Amino acid sequence: MYKDILVHVPTERPMRALIDGSISLAAKLNAHIDAVAVGYVASSAAYIMEGGAAVAAVFELERERAMERAEAALEVFRSGAANAGISCTCHPLGAVPVDASASIGEMARLHDLSIVLQPDPAQSSSDNDIPGEILFQSGGPVLFLPHTFRGTFRAKRIGICWDGSRLAARAMRDAAPFLARAEEIVIITINEADATSEEASSGNLARHLGRRGLSTRTVGLSAARADIQPTILSLAADESLDVLVMGGYGHSRLQERFLGGVTRAMLEAMTVPTLMSH
Repeated sequence: MYKDILVHVPTERPMRALIDGSISLAAKLNAHIDAVAVGYVASSAAYIMEGGAAVAAVFELERERAMERAEAALEVFRSGAANAGISCTCHPLGAVPVDASASIGEMARLHDLSIVLQPDPAQSSSDNDIPGEILFQSGGPVLFLPHTFRGTFRAKRIGICWDGSRLAARAMRDAAPFLARAEEIVIITINEADATSEEASSGNLARHLGRRGLSTRTVGLSAARADIQPTILSLAADESLDVLVMGGYGHSRLQERFLGGVTRAMLEAMTVPTLMSH
């Protein structure tokens, strides 16, 4: 069960989707939220003057202003949580982006679930980078909310994107609290005959979930590699899915991130909340 949830609150992007989704989910689960927001200090702030004392003074001034931005964002989130009667603790950070990513990634390791906003490729912001860093550093599930999300979070109809891989299996297990409450579970496969072994087939996954008392239905599709992500989202629309579950492919070295093709495409063009695990 998700009882301890970390939420990354953006300071440079609209947060309505995050407020609506995370608070409504926490209310349903009676979960506690640790909300963290970052006021970003420009990396160049530490280098604009020579001399240790002068550098420290300038950096501290920048950090204080950054903390004020983080506090302002958290106050909006805190108000929403209070109105919903949610237990919430706020954590403002003032830091350069690399340090902020490392700190939040470490915080996420001690939470059942992290909730983040889908990156917006049309907007240049450090808030776009942290969600991916949480995915790669947390060691747990990350729920990405589309920046177009509005209203109450639902997880009645769930699609599991299954390719038989370790990451897909990890995501499926991490989604167990959602799956246990779902009204319908659709196992989605793309080019299964070419991509999945018999041992890790969708049929065996269905039997495994059936032993847990979960009824599933499998939809097998074919698509060129470049069309996998739009094929999944098209099916999600046709099936009126509330949530997608999938592995998060790639790895991160803080400043140097590599994303798998389908993962990158999903983060760029997400239409339904998506739980990813790495």
